[in-house]
Amino acid sequence: MKVLLVEDDPTMRTTLERALSRRGMQVDSCDDGARALGAWRSGSPDVVVLDLTLPGLDGLQVLEQARRGGLATPVLILTARGTVGDRVIGLNTGADDYLPKPFDLDELVARLHALGRRRLDAAEVSAAAPVQVGDLRYERDSGAFYFRDAILELTPRETALLQALIARPGHAVSKERLFELVFPDAADVQYEAIEVVVYRLRKKVAHTGAALMTLRGLGYLLKDA
Repeated sequence: MKVLLVEDDPTMRTTLERALSRRGMQVDSCDDGARALGAWRSGSPDVVVLDLTLPGLDGLQVLEQARRGGLATPVLILTARGTVGDRVIGLNTGADDYLPKPFDLDELVARLHALGRRRLDAAEVSAAAPVQVGDLRYERDSGAFYFRDAILELTPRETALLQALIARPGHAVSKERLFELVFPDAADVQYEAIEVVVYRLRKKVAHTGAALMTLRGLGYLLKDA
């Protein structure tokens, strides 16, 4: 488990770094709010342990900016502010758990493991969840495409192309990348063959409420019609 520890007290920070590392966690730490945001964005931690009293940006400001910027990592607030009001503010700002100081180290470790498991469970659900564009639905588990409740009949190459596009709805996928995915082992296939697959696929999805669009110089994208 990768833990980002944001704590400005050097003694507390060092103690927690050592204790969590001994329990098999990979710990990155910083001592102020601005650096915490940068480390959070670049480090992709599994859990963030966040003190509220920090120089520069305080913990609540860090949490608010992180959530507004799309950072969904579970956060455990660790602070000497133990009142119910502070706890409610922290949870309403986007924290997942709250542990007031002084605390028991075993309880902190147990809560971090619980938050880590929760993140993994959420990732598994997200990875298995169907993706829908218009009335076109892709079931990740089976790899099948549906128009409403009917399976869409596609060739293997059309399926490979549509899977690449629906993985990032509204975002262009380059022609080069699509060619690699659709014709992975066909060394003798002309580069323009991808255009034939796109042409056939476009006709098959035309009635589904999904539009397969060509962006000159960028590639192709799938979006709501």
